[in-house]
Formats: sequence, structure tokens, C-alpha cells
Amino acid sequence: MQCRSALFKRGLIHGGKAKAFSWTPKRSERDSQAYLPMPTVLCKRDVQLQLRRRQFHSTASYRDQEVEFTSVQYGVQRLPFAVVTKEDLMFFDGLLPGRVVTDPDVLEASNVDWLRTMRGHSQLLLRPRTTEEVSQILRYCNDRNLAVNPQGGNTGLVGGSVPVFDEIIVSTAQMNNIISFNTKSGVLVCQAGCILENLNNYVEEQDFIMPLDLASKGSCHIGGNVATNAGGLRLLRYGSLRGTVLGLEVALADGTALNCLTSLRKDNTGYDLKQLFIGAEGTLGIITAVSILCPRKPGSVNVALLGCDSFDKLLDILKESTGMLGEILSAFEFMDYSCREIVYERLKLRNPLQEAPFYILIETSGSNSDHDQEKLSRFLEKVMTSGLVIDGTMATEESKIKALWALRECITEALRLEGYVYKYDISLPLEKIYEIVVDMKSRLGVRAKRVVGYGHLGDGNLHLNIVSPAYDQQLLGSIEPYLYEWTAQHCGSISAEHGLGFKKKNFIHFSKPKAAVQIMQQMKAILDPKGILNPYKTLPSSSP
Repeated sequence: MQCRSALFKRGLIHGGKAKAFSWTPKRSERDSQAYLPMPTVLCKRDVQLQLRRRQFHSTASYRDQEVEFTSVQYGVQRLPFAVVTKEDLMFFDGLLPGRVVTDPDVLEASNVDWLRTMRGHSQLLLRPRTTEEVSQILRYCNDRNLAVNPQGGNTGLVGGSVPVFDEIIVSTAQMNNIISFNTKSGVLVCQAGCILENLNNYVEEQDFIMPLDLASKGSCHIGGNVATNAGGLRLLRYGSLRGTVLGLEVALADGTALNCLTSLRKDNTGYDLKQLFIGAEGTLGIITAVSILCPRKPGSVNVALLGCDSFDKLLDILKESTGMLGEILSAFEFMDYSCREIVYERLKLRNPLQEAPFYILIETSGSNSDHDQEKLSRFLEKVMTSGLVIDGTMATEESKIKALWALRECITEALRLEGYVYKYDISLPLEKIYEIVVDMKSRLGVRAKRVVGYGHLGDGNLHLNIVSPAYDQQLLGSIEPYLYEWTAQHCGSISAEHGLGFKKKNFIHFSKPKAAVQIMQQMKAILDPKGILNPYKTLPSSSP
């Protein structure tokens, strides 16, 4: 048997199979493990290692094509910023000896976004190590009117982390020191360039975890996570970064170092300035250090993967889970059948369940394994006997848990290998979430190679992904602004967690009133009057 379960105790698993789940393996799978044929790739890092060894052809051949310049693709006009001169290079060489990059081959990776859909032509990348160095860079750039593009792990999905023109890239990659960790309070203070997975590994050794978990955790930086107010897989349990981030250190456009790096959970003295920079995508300042509250590492983690035959039943399962699992429910993710299909076709991650229109991944985290497994078992028994679930499996061992999570976390990677991906991250009332997927499939028809829906159902967040063999302007015109109009009509948000970046900045009025956008622009003018920080991103050039 591949994974042990509390269901065994309740007679729901017999002979290595889930009796009530009625899982029947396909002929090709019957010679493999009896109960849970685990995916061959266990985590995103393993996927990345395998991808480096593979050569992709056919429909993925677009990956080898040169990415069109964003300015050309979108018809953007360059703002009147200065151009980097030899004198500027001399200054930066003196400030950052050995950490000034002008090699075009090295710059290419920082000029192109992770999805390979956007491309700038910066000729200069700077690698500071301290807040003081970032401050001096910005002070100089502000005086010279040189535009700056802050960049962390470059894992953004809306074009917010790469230049549009020749902005100077300021990378936080070498700002990767952990400053302190308080094992009594769980407060971690670190530089902005720390990789999320590294931070989680560090605090796990001391019986804590990061409150944030993302599929890109092996590459993304905590500063970028905060700058985009990333949501991720644990938001249902631990809330958003607006609540868990206690303090920030930020370098402002004029070089001022704003130190609000408090470790206090309660500080009611005036305006909460850190909130200005959470979700501002580097347009108001560059985050250089973060103070964040880490929860205790759960003593017991269980994951269940379920299949169901309708979205209405999926919502009923969500209702049952919040009622029966309560305080131990830490994630409730959903995927449609197309997601399971693409992950198998592109990454060979096998699905342990029979085919179903929808799949649900439920995670519980608690302090008592017997208590948690008993609660989960009762929940699974109810959803099975009531006909809400047609198949399912459960894992309690870490390797099996990672394998189940890989089916969800690797969807983005698999889609990227399929073709050009139009990615949309929206939030909607629960009953409307999958309607837009069905609507978009009907609207686009055969023009779209694939339309899939998945996301964090526990907090109403849908990831709608549309794939075509190559970038198609006519197809994009059929998606936008129709999708944003549909979302606004149903009282949703056009960005649930990825931010606005470059791709969505001109659609902000679908989620925010004119007065709110004007106030945002006024804040930008106060903190960055010359507009040098991450220009062309987040806010429209003028009020709608």
C-alpha cells in the first residue's frame, strides 16, 4: 500500500483500495501499485531538474523562439527618462565592485519574464547587498532621472518584474541574509532576496513554517512576495501577507531608507505605512527587508485528493469541509479535468484517481494526528456516503503528500510547455467561479488549444488559463476586455493575488472606482514624483 490512512480504521479502505471510492485502475496502471500509483515527480524542484535534461519539440517549440519586445508587442511609448552613460557605469562600478552586469547574455534572463511572454532591453543589472546600497542607487537614479526595475526571483505572471524598455534592473538576489529569528514569538526578520523555500526550510528546523506557500517557492523572493501581496496555498489557514507581515524596510525613490522593521504584533501609532508597499509591486519603493510572523509547524498533516462529477457538488464538499474540519483545514484546492490531463501529458505525473470532471485537494494541519485523522475520516465518510465524491485517496506520509501536491503545483509548468499561455487570476463569488471557464470555452471555441480552470476555492480565487500554439492578438482581443467586464458584472476582482503588473494596469477600473485610482496616482506622485520606480506598471498613465 502506498499511503496509510485513518480510513483504514473505519473500514473504508480494504486490500489496498478505497472500497467506497470505487477506484478502478486503467489497464495500463493495473500492474503498478494497487492503491495509489504515485506521480514520478514529487516536487517542483524535481520537475525543474528533469526539464533541464529534456528537449521539447512539437507544440512546445515556441519556447525556442525569440520573445518579442514588450514595447513593440503592445505599442508602448518610452517615457522621457535619461539613458545610461559611461559616467553612470563608473559610479555604479565604484558603488558595487564586481556586482554590475552589462553582459547581454546574462542580462537576457532578467529581461524576459518566466513565462517568456514579455521582454525588455535593459543594458544594466545591479546587485546590491545592503539597504544602504539600494538607497544610494535610487538616490543617484532619481537625481539622473534614470528609470529602475526592481526584480526578485522573476517569477511574476503579469509582467511586473521585467523591464519594458531600458530600465536599470536592481536585483535583490544577493540580499539573502536572515537577520534574526525569535523562537518564542515566531518572528522572522530577513533581507528581501531570501528565497521562500529556503526560509521555510530554515524555520522548519526550529519547528515553525512560513505562512506563505507558493508553487514557485524554490525561486521566488520574499520581497517580491510581499511587493505583489502573493496569496498562495496557505491563505485559507494563515491569511494574507497584509496580516502576517509585521514590518518592512524600504528604500524610497529619493534614496530615503524607511525603517519600519518592527517585530511587534500590535503597534497602533499612526498610519500603518508598511501597507502602502504590500501589493504596490515596487512602484512606491524597493522592499529591502521583511519582518514576518511564522506559525508553529503542525504536528500532523494529512492530504486527501478527491474526484467529483459536478462543480455544484464541489461547492457542497467545500461547505462540508469548513463545517466538519474547521480549525485544521489549511487548504482547499480545485482542478478541472483538463488540468489533470495536461500535467500527465507534459510532465508524466500520473493521476491516482479515476477520471472525473473535477478534483479537489484538501489539506489539514493540526497538532494531534489521531484527532486530525479521525476528523478527516468522518468528513470523507460523509462526502462519500452522500454521493458527493466518486473517487479519492489520502496521504499522511511526507513523500506521498508532496506527490499529491505536485499534481496541483505543477499545472503552471505543464501549461507553459503546451504553448503560449494567457494567464488570468481573478476572484469571484463561489457559485460563479467555474461559469467563466465554461463561458470562455464556448466563446473561444477551437481558436484556443486549451482552456483550464483551477485555484484556491477556499478563498474564491480562480486561475483561468488559455493556451494557443503561439501569441495571437486576435485571440487576446476576444479574451480582453470581455473577461474583465464579466468579472466586474459578477462583483469580482480582476486580480486576486498576482497583481496588475504591466498586463493588467489599464484594466484597474474594472475593480477600483475612479476616485480610488486617482488617490493611488497621487500617492505615487508624492513618493516617486519623477516616476522612476517600475514605470509602465500597476497604474494607468492617466485616470480612466
